[in-house]
Amino acid sequence: MRHAYDTETVRAAEQTLMRELPDGALMRRAAAGLAVACGDVLRRNGRVYGSRVLLLVGGGDNGGDTLYAGARLARRGAGVRALLAAPGKAHPGGLAELLAAGGSVIGTPDGFGPVDLVVDGITGIGGRGGLRPDAERLVREATAGRAPVVAVDLPSGVEADTGQVLGPAVRADVTVTFGTYKPGLLIDPAAGHAGALRLVDIGLGPALPARPCLEALQYEDVAALLPVPGTESDKYRRGVVGVAAGSRQYPGAAVLAVSGALHGGAGAVRYAGPGADAVIARHPETLVHPGRPAEAGRVQAWVVGPGLGDTPEAVEAVADVLAADVPVLVDADGLRLMDTGAVRARDAATVLTPHAGEAAALLGVAREEVEAGRLAAVRELAARYDATVLLKGSTTLVAEPGGAPVRVNPTGTSWLATAGSGDVLSGLAGSLLAAGLAPRDAASVGAYLHGLAARRASAGAPVAARDVAARIPEVWRDVYA
Repeated sequence: MRHAYDTETVRAAEQTLMRELPDGALMRRAAAGLAVACGDVLRRNGRVYGSRVLLLVGGGDNGGDTLYAGARLARRGAGVRALLAAPGKAHPGGLAELLAAGGSVIGTPDGFGPVDLVVDGITGIGGRGGLRPDAERLVREATAGRAPVVAVDLPSGVEADTGQVLGPAVRADVTVTFGTYKPGLLIDPAAGHAGALRLVDIGLGPALPARPCLEALQYEDVAALLPVPGTESDKYRRGVVGVAAGSRQYPGAAVLAVSGALHGGAGAVRYAGPGADAVIARHPETLVHPGRPAEAGRVQAWVVGPGLGDTPEAVEAVADVLAADVPVLVDADGLRLMDTGAVRARDAATVLTPHAGEAAALLGVAREEVEAGRLAAVRELAARYDATVLLKGSTTLVAEPGGAPVRVNPTGTSWLATAGSGDVLSGLAGSLLAAGLAPRDAASVGAYLHGLAARRASAGAPVAARDVAARIPEVWRDVYA
């Protein structure tokens, strides 16, 4: 599991650790890890000895990390020069060590010529509001030659705690972060500036609290959560998921949601709605009922919403499902048709799965506001609706009320931006609910498997939602194995 902590927590942990260490030891640990990472990048493109490294150095500790790392590279034979973004505030110890190791300071990037590596050490986790005009100009000039960029702790100009990008910011190929991940490295749009992530252990772990503010499941975490039938299992013990989706206008939504549900680990799928003929033609193992969800038979969880439209029958279907005493996942049209009071009054778990536009409508704000501040939006939705919320998008986030860490899905891919993919995810996550997973686990495991299936199905080419659904069993086997 990857854990991320906010700036205030990281700084408090650093202060605790620094009281136990000799002066400057923590910075030197960080610099040592940064230098190794820079050396790895240089070796991939040639060699360390004789390479040309340009340091973009801000004031404070982030600049100090950069200068000390530059000194290490200089001692390995690299030609290292530092461009000071704040000359009067450069870390004195780091600057002295760089100069003693044979590095130098220059006034502009133009004086350095071709560059093999740019190291971004302008601002650290305390930076706010994007790069200032002078710093933006330096970055633009330094990266004009398209040399790889390594960011120190996080790309300068992004918001560490929120993932927002409120102005110009560095786009790194690699970000070397210290002690723990920061939320902005895992949440778009800031995550899109970070490139490949490399975590350097500086001994911060024991000083960090047990509960992070953000976490990301990894392979082994998902494998441990997958619902695997026991020797005494039958289709009912494994759980039955109900799907209320589709309409005469959009029967395909019913087919795709059922397809996702059939691959989600439950023992059986009941379908209720006007798309019964289309569903049974494509998935004959489905238990279909053409009428209301309340009349379809017993289930352990419901999925409602994809392709319902806005007819009186659709409104009735959503109300039926919300009245059930089992976990419910609401998606798409169901989010428009649901009664907020009915959602908040439920005793059983509720999972809402909006995309940014739907989240904006639920919150009464502009879509751009949700996309720019995804972490705040998903937390607000979970609190306002007293529900687990899966906010779909370039980085899918899962939040629940009560202060548990928000989960970020690491397997997302832009190939999922295709019609019907959300319907498949709804069925998949709903099936995991019926199989017994807790709402937060069902949502985050569903998003993880869905993302892997899309990557496998696309392999860098256009992909349809039905292809994503077909690859879910394959990635399930890979994760479980």
